[in-house]
Amino acid sequence: MARLFWTEPALTDLDAIAGYIALDNPLAASRFVEKVFARVERLKRHPKSGKRPSELPRTHCREVLVPPCRIFYRVENNDVYILYLMRCERLLQAHLLQERERNE
Repeated sequence: MARLFWTEPALTDLDAIAGYIALDNPLAASRFVEKVFARVERLKRHPKSGKRPSELPRTHCREVLVPPCRIFYRVENNDVYILYLMRCERLLQAHLLQERERNE
């Protein structure tokens, strides 16, 4: 089973997205956070289950979806690093993902 690590920037992303959802519906924000943690927990057993981002086919990063978000992570040895969360409708800024990958 892989070990799971959340980076500080990824937790900040999650907090910001949940905070935005909570402005209209606090219960939906809470459910969203629960879904994110449940989806990410599955990566412990299936770390390579996510797909490579279509914008970055040669990257070492993978992504899983929890609408309305994309969760980007990297698998290294037996470790899974959660790097970046973003809303699906936003364009992926590759340099942000690459920067977080270097700094985790």
